[in-house]
Order: sequence, then structure tokens, then C-alpha cells
Amino acid sequence: MTQAEKVSFHVLNRKTGNRVRRVYVDAKSAKPLEEDDEVRGYEVGKDEFIFIEEEDIEAVQVESSHTLDLNGFADKSSIEQIYLDTPYYVTPADKVSQEAFAVIRDALAEKKMAGLARIVLYQRERPVVIEPHGKGMMLTTLRYGDTVRGADHVFADIEAGKPNGEMIGLAEHIIDKQRGNFDPTEFRDRYQEALLELVRTKKAGRKAPRARAGPKPSNVVLFDALKKSLNAEAGREPKTPKSRRAPKRKKTKTPASGRRSA
Repeated sequence: MTQAEKVSFHVLNRKTGNRVRRVYVDAKSAKPLEEDDEVRGYEVGKDEFIFIEEEDIEAVQVESSHTLDLNGFADKSSIEQIYLDTPYYVTPADKVSQEAFAVIRDALAEKKMAGLARIVLYQRERPVVIEPHGKGMMLTTLRYGDTVRGADHVFADIEAGKPNGEMIGLAEHIIDKQRGNFDPTEFRDRYQEALLELVRTKKAGRKAPRARAGPKPSNVVLFDALKKSLNAEAGREPKTPKSRRAPKRKKTKTPASGRRSA
């Protein structure tokens, strides 16, 4: 499904059914603005702005505005996945540049390395990584270091401890049985499909179903889900692997908050 095929909605006037449109208005006079009167502004003081015209922005040039120069190389595996942003295919600009393009592509492939560069996209300079991809190359924009939160900070509230051994055994068994190769054609946007079904239902004059509250996540629900998955695969009650039998648990007091360790 392409971006153009995704379900999109318009904002309507509930009373008339007409589409509505957004209009910029002057914050003080409340009068609508003509498009020609709209201009970007940068605040330099309280209620004090300087105008920035479109031609001013277009005139801003840096070395990477129109070219992509490789300024370093790195092992792709050394770049943490959290820094990878949006991928793009890269092809030679013309027949003259095909040979140079092929030389860089094949050299990177031979060394199993990726090139590091900078390029201006959508009026913003972005660091990028470029690597061989079949007969062409793939460029992936990178997030700046100061825009990525540290994992230690995010995971600080996760309590340390050994998970239930029986659950680990069940999970490992399911992983082994359902192991396969990644095939993107097997995935579909079920949420988009559900939205389309909702539209068809409403168009036919039928009443749309109401949302149902699902169970709250817990260790018990997860454990049951693992067992059900194993039952569906094996057609029988799962047995706990001997090497992964759950140890006898000591009685513990439930915290006042009612929280349990994962």
C-alpha cells in the first residue's frame, strides 16, 4: 500500500456536511490573512520578529546543498540502529557518473564498509550513511546525537531480576519452531484494512461496532498467551523443558502499590 492509497479523512462541518479549511488569522485583529501577506518570522524579543523571506532561505548555501561528498567510512554494524532514520535509493545522476558510482559501490562492498556524508534535505543538513545495495546504493539519513535519548535513562525503571524459567522455556521453544526468513510481503497493514471496513460499513448504512476493552497486560496474561501459542503449534498441552523448569518461588509480600516484578 502506497502513501496515496492510505485511508485519509477530511474535516467536515457536522451541521452542514461541508468540508472546512484552515485559515491564518491575525492574532490581534482576528482578521484572515491573504496568502501573499504570510511571511516567516524569527522571534528576537517579546513580540519582536524579523521577517525571513523564501528567497532568503533559498540563498542559504552550505557545502552539502547540492552535492554528497563522502568524508569518512565506518562499519555499518558500528552504527546503532536507533540513529538510523529514513532510507533512500541512490542511482547515478547520468551516464558520465556511472563508472565513478560503480567504483565507490564495489569498493564499499569489497571492504564491507559504509560511507559517511552530509546532505541537505528539505532545508536541513543531515548526516547520512551510504552503502551498496544491489546494482545501486542506499542512503540512510541519521539522527543527530543530541536528538536521541540514552537507553540507560529510558530503561532506568525496569527492575533487574531473573524472569520465570518456565516462561523462558516456552518462549524459546516457540521461537525455534517459528523461525524463518524475513518476507515483507507477509506483512499487511491490518489497521488500514479495519479502517476501510469501517468506511464500507458506514457507507452501507450499518452501525459500526463499538470498541471492546482488552485485558490489561500482566505476567499471567503473557504466560497464558505463550501456552496457547504452543498448544496451537503442537496440538497438545506444553511440557516444560527439563533444563528450564521453573525454580520454586519463595513467598514474597505484595507491595502496597500492587506492582509485581516482571
